Amino acid sequence: ILALTEGDIQILKTYGQGPYAAKLKKTESDIKEVQKRIDEKLGVKESDTGLAAPNLWDLTSDRIRMNEQPLQVARCTKIIPMDPKKAELARAVNPAGGTQGQKGADEQDKYVINIKQIAKFVVGLGERVAPTDIEEGMRVGVDRNKYQVQIPLPPKIDASVTMMQVEEKPDVTYSDVGGCEEQIEKLREVVETPLLSPERFVKLG
Repeated sequence: ILALTEGDIQILKTYGQGPYAAKLKKTESDIKEVQKRIDEKLGVKESDTGLAAPNLWDLTSDRIRMNEQPLQVARCTKIIPMDPKKAELARAVNPAGGTQGQKGADEQDKYVINIKQIAKFVVGLGERVAPTDIEEGMRVGVDRNKYQVQIPLPPKIDASVTMMQVEEKPDVTYSDVGGCEEQIEKLREVVETPLLSPERFVKLG
């Protein structure tokens, strides 16, 4: 049995490594060292707990975010305008409310919303939405407690309908297609003629 030489040991250490393995390892080490120096200059310190430094905490925003409840999707089916007489009476009873920007139930429009598989409700608006933002038939986000309208939502678009929308009008005509006279004739008969001359098919029943 022969003992391994220094050359054999070096070969075993580098066995399976590419020709640039040592250079890549050194480059990674240099990058980590540079990143460490940058963090020291910026005042960034690693934390064993995974938390940011206390001076970066925003407890107020965190509390608000934790207390926020997810909104529920509903549809505004009808807008009931406020009764001017009732609004005038409400302002007479509580004149300070108008000056403080607080409106009672009779001083604002009401909205009939339909929540799927639950019920219909007559509700008001939340503080973050204006009356001009809501229209009849619009999808809205409502809170789960008072069902007040909080935000308007974009219309729900079916994916299959989106695929059928023509984003760019093609400029290809039948004369650009060659060798398909029979297929073009069938296409015109089945698609174009019913759209351009529907009275022919009405007569046929």
